[in-house]
Amino acid sequence: MAQLSDDCFAFGGALLPLGDARAQIIARYGCHLTCETVALWDADGRVLADGFVAPMNLPPETNSAVDGYAIHHADLAPDAPTELTVIGRAAAGHPVLAASPRGQALRIFTGAVVPAGPDTVMMQEDCVETPAGVSIQPGIRRGANLRPTGEDIAIGATALPAGTRLSPADLGLLAALGQTHAIVRRRLRVALFSTGDELASAPAPLRPGQIYDANRMMLAALLRRRGADVIDGGILPDDPAATARAFIAAKADLIITSGGVSAGEEDHVRTAILAAGTLEFWRVAIKPGRPVALGRIGDTPLLGLPGNPVAALVTLATVGQPLLDRLAGAVDAPPMRFNVTSAFAYRKKVGRREYVRVQIRDNRAHRFAKEGAGIITSLTGSDALLELPETMTALGQGDLVPCIPLGLIYG
Repeated sequence: MAQLSDDCFAFGGALLPLGDARAQIIARYGCHLTCETVALWDADGRVLADGFVAPMNLPPETNSAVDGYAIHHADLAPDAPTELTVIGRAAAGHPVLAASPRGQALRIFTGAVVPAGPDTVMMQEDCVETPAGVSIQPGIRRGANLRPTGEDIAIGATALPAGTRLSPADLGLLAALGQTHAIVRRRLRVALFSTGDELASAPAPLRPGQIYDANRMMLAALLRRRGADVIDGGILPDDPAATARAFIAAKADLIITSGGVSAGEEDHVRTAILAAGTLEFWRVAIKPGRPVALGRIGDTPLLGLPGNPVAALVTLATVGQPLLDRLAGAVDAPPMRFNVTSAFAYRKKVGRREYVRVQIRDNRAHRFAKEGAGIITSLTGSDALLELPETMTALGQGDLVPCIPLGLIYG
């Protein structure tokens, strides 16, 4: 019999484009998590429940951006140095309360409040101390080296929108605005299962034909980095009834499985979803990771990922990412893409999006030597995934192509 395809997952039926899968998720799923108040110290990675409005100006007062002299710009001669008397000294945390009059300069340091009157700060490197005070060079623009009141953010402005997954910089902004706590969504609870009689958990000895389960450890780490609380469901046997019972019994906001979603006789996740709930889509036009399923068990979404580790990671990062964000109440934030030059040529099928593991050297993407979807070292030894769009059939050496650094996927 002639081989009809070199694709090990080839079988009939239309494939759902990745963009359509993401659009369905965004349209059908939302956040139902309750809110809680947490200290900023513990809020990294949490999802802000409501937009936060600045209760004050930042900075609260106009201050100096440099060490130098606060002056009235109108006092400066246009084409010659201007000598001014120095009347005082202002340091950060020690403001001069009196207004600074015309014809005089105030010695000022970075972060110090600029008193009423001066409208410009001259850097000390551009000034010359004189017996009478200081000589100011011409040519500086009015308002130079000032940090105006509210320059960073003005009182009443939205500092952070609802759905922000709080980053270290976000926490710094909230702290600068005088906050000690944030109102966030509670963490998403994810029940995580691996499937298959061929899997074992260390340190149990391997029986003939078994391998150790890598996916639960890898996926749990990814989920925790996305702010989820992970419930370890262990390894489910190749038994559709037992699999369906485990799904029904799971107490979580989301169920994620790896393995058992292809079309083989021993792939039971899809059957279990249909027996215990509903199937929304199955098989997405991506490589690696075509056999990925989304369904519901009652009101609980279930995402079925492929069993090969690389495919499991790619589908969680592409199909799972918008689902996790929607359920957690976070703004949909796909990982950023960066253009790099391909150091290799590659051919692909039209109509599906492909992710190729690469190493980045001198801004050139070099294809990892081993490409199988079960080769974990192709992840540990790669820096990024090249993203080849559905319309592309051939990548040429020297072509500019988008890539996603694995570090951005890992979080």
